[in-house]
Amino acid sequence: MADRLQLRLRKRQVPVGLLARQATEATTSRPGLVPRRPAKVYGRIGNLEVRLATGWRDVKRAQRLRYNVFYEEMSAKAGRLAEMRRLDLDPFDAICDHLLVVDTTRTESVLPMAVAPKARVVGTYRVLRQEVAERRQGFYTGGEYDIAPLLAAKSHLRFLEVGRSCVLKPYRNKRTVELLWHGLWTFIREQKADVLIGCASFPGTDPATHAMALSFLHHNALAPLEWRCRAHQGRYVPMDILDKAELDPKQALKGMPPLIKAYLRLGAYVGEGAVVDTQFATTDVMIILPVSRIDPRYFEHFGAPDEVKSRVALDA
Repeated sequence: MADRLQLRLRKRQVPVGLLARQATEATTSRPGLVPRRPAKVYGRIGNLEVRLATGWRDVKRAQRLRYNVFYEEMSAKAGRLAEMRRLDLDPFDAICDHLLVVDTTRTESVLPMAVAPKARVVGTYRVLRQEVAERRQGFYTGGEYDIAPLLAAKSHLRFLEVGRSCVLKPYRNKRTVELLWHGLWTFIREQKADVLIGCASFPGTDPATHAMALSFLHHNALAPLEWRCRAHQGRYVPMDILDKAELDPKQALKGMPPLIKAYLRLGAYVGEGAVVDTQFATTDVMIILPVSRIDPRYFEHFGAPDEVKSRVALDA
């Protein structure tokens, strides 16, 4: 029954991210069908390739990877449908673009009776363009933080939301993560985005266990007023658990998740207050990264803002 329901939903609801926009620009001899577009490949390092999802089957593979990482490896709590299908599902998947890192030497079947197995998805990043968010249900981040004042104050800038980032454990190394960043940075430049926003997570639902790291973020990376967003009332958890004088920067950075440290190195701010996410069993902080603040030293490796192609593109 669940499979039939999912099939009916899939027929009614077509993803409206980059893949759907390009698909609807194409023509087809069969009215009512959205043609499948060729994969948009952003780069390759060895046997790994980073590209955009091309349709629902690719999105499902990303959802399966996310389930493997968030629910099986970590402590997220699956609903009945997610547990039955072993997929990390939410309504935002239909309106987002999905970056995938695939291992071209390994294959997997998405469906039990799949005729042509696909290269294994080992990394993913979900991205939501502002123009799509405004037409649909808004940004995912808006459920945890009051972002409306920031969007209004910076209406001349183009926002891009990033999230649901994960890498399969055996592939959690410099090469895979670097390729994922190459793909994301190329997508950012392609979309001419000015600001990245999103929620990044600490494991666990007790902020006190991350007192040093959260306090470090509050005292050293809190967004200035013109960029600041505050956690919604009722979800707000103070981050200034320790006074600045009590901080040990080395200990704080040691206890910080790698993704949050990476955003800090790029020049990101954090929002005011943390949010406890009981479904994913995490303590979230908001990331705000104006592209103009990205440290120029990263351009030498990943490419300058005005470059069109990825530095690891197949024809670079």
